[in-house]
Amino acid sequence: MAVRIVLFDLGGVVLDWDPARLYSKIFETPQERDMFLADVCTMAWHNRHDAGESFAGNAKPLIADYPHYEDHILAWGQRWFEMFDGYVDGTPDLIARLQARHVPLYALSNMPADPWEEMLDVFPLLRVFRHAVISGEIGMVKPAPVIYHHALAKMDDPDPAEVLFVDDRLENIEAADALGFLTHHFTTADGLEATLRSEGLI
Repeated sequence: MAVRIVLFDLGGVVLDWDPARLYSKIFETPQERDMFLADVCTMAWHNRHDAGESFAGNAKPLIADYPHYEDHILAWGQRWFEMFDGYVDGTPDLIARLQARHVPLYALSNMPADPWEEMLDVFPLLRVFRHAVISGEIGMVKPAPVIYHHALAKMDDPDPAEVLFVDDRLENIEAADALGFLTHHFTTADGLEATLRSEGLI
């Protein structure tokens, strides 16, 4: 079955997101920054934003545990956009080439709901997607199969084999593989370009 739709993850594929970028401005040394991100504002803590918890609600219990880091914890939400450095190199060009071929483009991202509407203004490329499934808005997160089924429904229920799913996290790729999607584990735009060419999409 020919692939006719591309479903993009956002962070690490379309958007260059790294919390260390913000916290390098806050802490004096890389060691302090890395300790904070490993022990306080961890990815496990951030995943609750992706599951639907607000920045403010998720900060409260963490501040109770680490009151001396209150400003640092609040910065996660208050200075969210300082974690970004625009788009991932090469991806916007591939999206433009897919658009030129009228390939339907969708997004499926573990992403907090709080900043999403503002992100559409800060990163106008995000508006090219016919629909973006944002985990924080629906309370589902990758790699749970339910969010992939939700994405298929938003694409008018194609066969998964008609969809190329692009993600930088292997566990998300493996979950999509199990559901019958064609997948690409993203590391660079050059690698994605090769896959898009092999599938006749560009």
